[in-house]
Amino acid sequence: MDDSTKQILSLGREHYEKREFDKAEHYLKQIVERSLEFADVFNMLGVINHDHGRFDEAQAFFEEALAINPNYTEAALNLAVTYNDLGRYDEAKRIYQAALSHGEASDNSVDPFVKGKIANLHAEVAQAYQDAGLLREAMQELHKAVLLCPHFADLRLRLANLYRQQGDLDAACFELEEAVKSRPAYAPARIALGVVLLSRGEEQRAQEEWQAVLDVDPENRTAQMYIRMAKNPPTSSPPLPPVDPASEDLSDIDSD
Repeated sequence: MDDSTKQILSLGREHYEKREFDKAEHYLKQIVERSLEFADVFNMLGVINHDHGRFDEAQAFFEEALAINPNYTEAALNLAVTYNDLGRYDEAKRIYQAALSHGEASDNSVDPFVKGKIANLHAEVAQAYQDAGLLREAMQELHKAVLLCPHFADLRLRLANLYRQQGDLDAACFELEEAVKSRPAYAPARIALGVVLLSRGEEQRAQEEWQAVLDVDPENRTAQMYIRMAKNPPTSSPPLPPVDPASEDLSDIDSD
C-alpha cells in the first residue's frame, strides 16, 4: 500500500471513530475504488449506510466484509440487524446464530469469569448508550455481551426489551425463548416472553409462560396480574416488566 492510500485509510478510520460519517464515507469509498479489500472498510461503510437508512446498500457492504473475513463477528451482527430492518427475519436469525456459535467456539480458551466481566462491561456501555437515547448502539453492545455469555438470561432480556421498543416482536421473542432455554426458572424472562406472545396474538402460549412462573413461585404477583389481565384484556398490551439488576450477577458465568 502506498503512502497516499495509507493516509486516505487513516483519515477514513479517524472520521469514522468520531462518527463524522459523511467525511468518513468520502475517504473509505476511495479505498474501495482502489480495489483494496479491507473487511473493516466494508463494515464501516455498511454502518454508515445503515445510519442513513440505506439498508440495501448496508446489506451489500456487510456481506462483502464477511466474504473477505467470514469470522468477522461485528460485521455478522451488523448484517443480522440489517436483515431484521429489511424484514428478512429467517436470514437474520441464521446469521445471528452462526455468530453466536463462532463466538462460543473461538472463546473457549478464555476463562469464563473473564468473559463474564467483559460481558458486564459491554452491558454497562449499552446502558450508557440507552440512557443517551442511542438504542442501536446499545443493542450492538448487548449483542457483543450475549456473544460472550449466551447463557446470561438477563442480557437477552435487556436485548429483548430494546427490540420490543422498536416494534420487532419476532426478534424479542427469539431472545426471550433463548433466555428461557438457558434458565427455565428465570421468572422475568418468562413473564416478558408471555407479554410478547400476547402482543403477537398468541394468548394461550402467553398464559402457559405465566403459569410456568406460578408453578415455581405461586406468589408471583406479576404473573398473577397478567393471567387475570388475559382473562379480561385491556385495550393495549402491557409493558414488559423492568429488569431487576440483582436478578443475575453478570460476573458469575455458568461455565457449562
